[in-house]
Amino acid sequence: MDAVLFDMDGVLVASEAHWHAFEDDYVFAEATDGDPAHEEVTGMNYREIYDYLDREYGVRVDRAAFLAAYRERARETYLDLAEPMTGVQDALRTVRDRDVPTGVVSSARRRWIGWTLARFDLEPLDLAMSAEEVRAPGKPEPHVYEAAASRVDADPADCVVIEDSPNGIRSAVDAGTHCVAYRGASNADLDLSYASEVVDSPGSLRARLDALLAE
Repeated sequence: MDAVLFDMDGVLVASEAHWHAFEDDYVFAEATDGDPAHEEVTGMNYREIYDYLDREYGVRVDRAAFLAAYRERARETYLDLAEPMTGVQDALRTVRDRDVPTGVVSSARRRWIGWTLARFDLEPLDLAMSAEEVRAPGKPEPHVYEAAASRVDADPADCVVIEDSPNGIRSAVDAGTHCVAYRGASNADLDLSYASEVVDSPGSLRARLDALLAE
């Protein structure tokens, strides 16, 4: 494999529970008609979440207010509430020790990625890419992972992607990468079977990365 690309939320940083609470308290309860499930929007860019919910359910607040609420929550989440995922430094070290290009590919804004990488000392990375940098639909569409592979001069088929959400998994697999789904507390009950394989602990993730990079 020529590159390893990590999603951020739920893979590098334990933030999904905080986003789910925000969705329960505001996005679904106050801003949206109907009864969406978390997995419908997890992994998507916040602007595209608005479009999706408005199309599928109807949204009761204007777009500017909705996006402002997400930006305010992001600052609190990434600068205060979230913590690094268990074993994240070991997983990154496994890749770096083999001198393989390593990146983070997220639907979060570039600023939010920067906050997270700096706060948890996750640098150096060869790539830190937001879906907003790609002039095409974000996850679950494949464009962001196709673009990320190009940025590190790799064929998608020679990239390993670590994802945790059905939307992110679909994006990675449809881009042609080998997608390892990481199962944790926030996605314990979700169907991750679209991924190339599923792991459920920091140790098993490191072991699979080691094996894949040795092929």
